[in-house]
Amino acid sequence: MKKITFLLILFSSTLYAQDSFVINGVRLFDGEKVQEKTSVLVENGVITKVASKIKGKHAVIDGTGKTLMPAMTNAHVHAWSILSFKEAAKAGVLNLLDMHGVEMMQNMMKQYNDSTHYANYFVAGAAATAPEGHGTQFGFPTPTLTTPEEAKKFVQMRIDGGADFIKIILEPWKNPLPHETVYALIDETHKQDKIAVVHVSKMEDAIKVLHNKADGLVHIWRDKKMPEKAFNELVKNNTFFVIPTLLTGSKGYEAIMKRNPKTVLLTKQEMLAEVKRLYDAGVPILAGTDPPNFQINYGTDLYKEIALLVEAGLPELEALKSATSSIAKAFSLPKQGFIKKGYTANMVLIDGNPLQDIKVISQIHTVWKMGKKVAR
Repeated sequence: MKKITFLLILFSSTLYAQDSFVINGVRLFDGEKVQEKTSVLVENGVITKVASKIKGKHAVIDGTGKTLMPAMTNAHVHAWSILSFKEAAKAGVLNLLDMHGVEMMQNMMKQYNDSTHYANYFVAGAAATAPEGHGTQFGFPTPTLTTPEEAKKFVQMRIDGGADFIKIILEPWKNPLPHETVYALIDETHKQDKIAVVHVSKMEDAIKVLHNKADGLVHIWRDKKMPEKAFNELVKNNTFFVIPTLLTGSKGYEAIMKRNPKTVLLTKQEMLAEVKRLYDAGVPILAGTDPPNFQINYGTDLYKEIALLVEAGLPELEALKSATSSIAKAFSLPKQGFIKKGYTANMVLIDGNPLQDIKVISQIHTVWKMGKKVAR
């Protein structure tokens, strides 16, 4: 009887420790601000208390010298395998936003959203593009459209197919959508209470789609610097965010210059300068890497994107927001991106202080998804 009682107590305490734990004395970046020597209580996968001290019979994790932050989000990916979700989760990237793919496959992969060791998956479904436009060259069936009259049906089909948001492609190096159709797509998306993001590469296209009330750009323009007057009018009269994809942009610049050195494009430093202009003007900057382009991975390469934002001139705190709370707010990710009471316990514990040195973000101690440790 004593042996059975002991085993029951052991089992009960183990289960209790898994469902309830407190991180004590940790530096907390909660998605908005930093608090030193703070404690965070997690119960049944939810953050239930944030305070200077937390008492109670909980498993205790010593956070001394460590930084606790929300799990990260990669705001621009193209995923083709659940192995990508594992790769991301191990790196503390627990949300992936897919910007173009096969809807049936995307819906199948969404089934892993409740699994501990895989990143959550949010999708645009098939991006809106013209026949023979960018996005049609990858070898999988891609629905297309041309006229504004087709926009309503196109948007409805994406939403019926499980899209969380709508992506529109406006790429002039292949057959581009007319601006009238892009505007109609944005309008129909807003009627469905979804957000519309647009792929651009040219500065003039960026100005037009943002004046047509696109919610965000999923690349920064890469052909030339935006004139001061146009820039000031844009940020004054419109509310939008930008996912600049600096890592893939800089790699793309290098590849294009090798093929054709006479091509006129923004250099890496010029792209960084445009991002800083946007940040200084109050435009939210979101972190995304556009894998698998240029063999960029789904996890640790996001650290490089965040570091590039710091190199552009964003403070470390703001660069961390770009991969956490700023994305959660822009895309309305439920109970994500913050460490606050009532939010899902998707968290990363880091050895050291990335708020002083952003490279420290790679020194991950533990990742939790819904309060459970992610296998690393």
